[in-house]
Amino acid sequence: MIKKYLFYLFRWQLSTPILAVVLWALRGYNDWIVTVIANLLGGLIFFWIDRIIFKVEYRNPLWEIKDNIVCVNCGKTCKGYRLVKTTNYDRLNDHSPEFRCEECSEEKMKQLNRRGVVL
Repeated sequence: MIKKYLFYLFRWQLSTPILAVVLWALRGYNDWIVTVIANLLGGLIFFWIDRIIFKVEYRNPLWEIKDNIVCVNCGKTCKGYRLVKTTNYDRLNDHSPEFRCEECSEEKMKQLNRRGVVL
């Protein structure tokens, strides 16, 4: 986290030259208007960089757990589990989620690990 914070502070300093150039170029206009223009320009540029800096990484997987499901693998009626989101895996908008019993869910996790999905 400290690395990300230091990178952000460095990125913040990069906005200073943009602000200075705009303030200098539009120095004859109203200070408030020039400041707003400079900040909008900085926002247009640095929005994309900030998206990269603050990209969320799912280190802890997100699971959905339901009672009384029918396992899609073995057909057993029990408590069901499904992996919803983790690094390189996103089923948040799955319209037909597949729940598995604990045993089949563990097997599915092994398959995902072999495919490179980080759990």
